Amino acid sequence: MLSSLDKARATLQHFGPGLLVSFTIAIAASFLGEHYGAPVMLYALLLGMAFHFLHQDGRCVAGIDLAAKSVLRVAVGLLGAQITLAQIMSYGLWLPLLAVAGVMLTIGFGLVVARSFGLSGHFGLLTGGAVAICGASAALAIASVLPRSDTSERDTVFTVVGVTALSTLAMIIYPMITAWLGWDDTAAGIFLGATIHDVAQVVGAGFSISEGAGQAATFTKLLRVMLLVPVVLGLAVFFRKGNAGETGGAKPPLFLLAFVALVVLNSLGAIPAPALDAMKQISRWFLVGAIAALGMKTSLKALAQVGGRAVGLIVAETVFLAMLAAGALYMLGH
Repeated sequence: MLSSLDKARATLQHFGPGLLVSFTIAIAASFLGEHYGAPVMLYALLLGMAFHFLHQDGRCVAGIDLAAKSVLRVAVGLLGAQITLAQIMSYGLWLPLLAVAGVMLTIGFGLVVARSFGLSGHFGLLTGGAVAICGASAALAIASVLPRSDTSERDTVFTVVGVTALSTLAMIIYPMITAWLGWDDTAAGIFLGATIHDVAQVVGAGFSISEGAGQAATFTKLLRVMLLVPVVLGLAVFFRKGNAGETGGAKPPLFLLAFVALVVLNSLGAIPAPALDAMKQISRWFLVGAIAALGMKTSLKALAQVGGRAVGLIVAETVFLAMLAAGALYMLGH
């Protein structure tokens, strides 16, 4: 028993400070949002960025990383309890087709433009996949199956930093664009879910508009996340790297499986109302805490140290995906 208590105490000491500061910022952001009417997620992000120094060194780093990754995944998984299959079916078959088209065309666009910029095709696949699917997670998974080179690690780090930065900007700017275009909450959520790179920023942007937009954005984004498995496995086969050790990143994320399971249970009416309410509150607080942690992990200095052509490539891919999604929504009458 003493050994278990010691392990629990050591774990708390390791992760506790970072988790505490993340949720303290979340409480402050919620207070500001309730009293001044601005999006809570945006407050959490900006306040987190103001405390970036806490993630540079010290006792808070491990907890901040945990909040930005694991806490976020739990929050997204719990969002499944707020969605039913009837809601999903109401979107129609065109939405999965939009997700597939967006991923495939963006990866192809990245490959072609990278070569026209004088960059390697592998770098185009890496950045195109990260933009098209799920940001940093996709970058790491795709990098694990691409042929190794002297610049592999540098390219992967740059891609992670680049897509995270653009996701952060998109989280702030894209909701304004959807409002300017006069889209309803569903169309706005679909656009956000189809275009923003990382899950965290998709959720933050969607729920900053409304709960309905947040749900539409989350579902659309998870359609793109589901495509990570076939894309990474396809690249692994193409580059003749099909062994388990090099394709481990292609396993379905557990939070995605949890999301799907909760959607099914909620559709069957198998989750009691008090449990649904509890999941909704936990998910909300976890999301705000994760966004705060994400802000603390964002380094403006690191973002200023990347190459011009590489930045241009990721920006071009991001704009291409946004225009593709906006054009699809326009053609469908939104």
